[in-house]
Amino acid sequence: MDLTMDRVPSRSQQLDRLAASSKEDPFDVLIIGGGSSGAGCAVDAQTRNLRTAMIEREDFASGTSSKSTKLVHGGVRYLEKAVLQLSLDQLKLVYEALHERDRLLSNAAHLARPLPILTPCYSWWEVIYYGVGLKFYDLLAGSSTLVPSKYMNILESLSRLPTMSKYSEDGRSLKGSILYYDGQFNDTRLNVTLATSAAAAGAAVSNYTDCVGLIKNEAGKVVGAHCRDRISGKEFDVHAKLVINAAGPFADDVRRASDPSKKPSVQGASGTHITLPDFYGSSKNGMIIPKTKDGRVVFMLPFQHHIIAGTTDTPIQITSRPRSTQAEIDFILNTLSDYLDVRVTPKDVLSAWCGIRPLPNSGKGGNTQNVVRDHVIFMDDDGMLNVTGGKWTTYRSMAEQAIDAALASGRLPNDVLPCQTRDLKLLGAKNYSYQMKANISQDYQVPYRNLPLGKPELRDPEVDVDTEIAAHLSACYGDNCDRVLSLAREQQLGKRLVPNHPVLEAEVIYTAQAEYCMTVEDFISRRSRLAFLDVRSCEAALPRISEILASVHGWSEDKRKAEVEAARDFLINNFTPGPMVHTDSSPPPTAKFPKVPDSSREQVAA
Repeated sequence: MDLTMDRVPSRSQQLDRLAASSKEDPFDVLIIGGGSSGAGCAVDAQTRNLRTAMIEREDFASGTSSKSTKLVHGGVRYLEKAVLQLSLDQLKLVYEALHERDRLLSNAAHLARPLPILTPCYSWWEVIYYGVGLKFYDLLAGSSTLVPSKYMNILESLSRLPTMSKYSEDGRSLKGSILYYDGQFNDTRLNVTLATSAAAAGAAVSNYTDCVGLIKNEAGKVVGAHCRDRISGKEFDVHAKLVINAAGPFADDVRRASDPSKKPSVQGASGTHITLPDFYGSSKNGMIIPKTKDGRVVFMLPFQHHIIAGTTDTPIQITSRPRSTQAEIDFILNTLSDYLDVRVTPKDVLSAWCGIRPLPNSGKGGNTQNVVRDHVIFMDDDGMLNVTGGKWTTYRSMAEQAIDAALASGRLPNDVLPCQTRDLKLLGAKNYSYQMKANISQDYQVPYRNLPLGKPELRDPEVDVDTEIAAHLSACYGDNCDRVLSLAREQQLGKRLVPNHPVLEAEVIYTAQAEYCMTVEDFISRRSRLAFLDVRSCEAALPRISEILASVHGWSEDKRKAEVEAARDFLINNFTPGPMVHTDSSPPPTAKFPKVPDSSREQVAA
């Protein structure tokens, strides 16, 4: 199946399709939740020719799916646990993830790439231990191995990562490092791409569509949902032969809407990350700190011309707006300081964010570090299929197994196709090539290089695509980047939103028209990554982003201002590592930033 943006309906068209379902003419499958699990299920189901609907109460990837470590990996630490704990479950997870890694890198090639990662060693015993462990990692991957792991001497290690400390905290000298490869990806861009790919295949998908209740038939089986569009306030019912609950950390909330006595199926673990300037590391190589003082693992990875570091792993109360604690940020900074020669300071933190991993409920509480990150698929007595746990790397296989389980229920048509997603190129990937950056740069810079000397006035100021912008556009949109550049010319939106980031004004209008971007928050957090990369620069861009979105969605001036304030509150309460910098005439927040209630997004969107 070939997926194209031309087949992606507008949000209003999707809402009409959802509301048009009935008891007599239901969808085959209704998926509640538009994160990685839900969007993956939507792509799998629709490409098998099942009539598929998916609703998400906020935006696609607004929860856990936007706050990952951005690694497509088997899980080096899971492999170590598998060996030390003699855990077959951990070993199976690593094996499956390593083979799914290969598929993701192929099916979304513009959004994912191989990444070399260094493991510093300060004793020869560590060289042997990590070297053997990572060779086993290669062995499990088999033909899916990206590049075989190998030992790097001190000079090779420092040439790849100059900031690596030459001495450990206890004075041991660096003996070299073990280099291995995993994949890196843009999590929110992939989630949005899955949602639009499902729509291009024919699924009815909608963000900001809340499930306010479940519909049951005479036999007590769940056969749909009472829904409310949080943008317009309109309420309607969506009917389906089978409902899949893929609400991530909030899966139990959906289950209890059917039966309040349901026992918990998920438990939350917080994962905090911070963003640092690029001088902390390397633009091409990452580092894994395999054993922190309390036994956790911390990564330091390049991401979009910055460095991200994390993550923590501690139990947390499930909430829609988790926030990093100062203790978690300090833990990451202190861990980095033991492995870097550069001075690690809190003032360099550009952004900090926290996500909640929806782990299968062990029933034991306490430490979540040893809970297996596998997914669990089960059907409740009310006939609702639940998909819980899992991780980004295995989203596709998790979706395949979920739809297989849905078909096994006997409530869906039998004349469907087998799973189509193993080699399905997602939107943007079909005609993508690694040369795309060069092609864009050449196409948009050659005319400038051929201008007569002394004629700068002939240079087009509206579309100035340098190499950094070309790399950004190709990596975010793949073979759809020409659509963004066409809008840049036609709408005169070829300027950067902020000088120090390669995000163009044209991307705002493109994502609003083609990717269901409904709010300023959607753009800064999930269509671009400005909020995750640089809070202060992101805030500077808010007024211009709101102006462009207002032109697409027809906002009033009051609504535009409300969107800016909502986005600012979102930054303060989710990403702020320090005082905000204000760029317009609105009053600054108080020194003590109040937490925004969970209902604030709904009030702004309505």
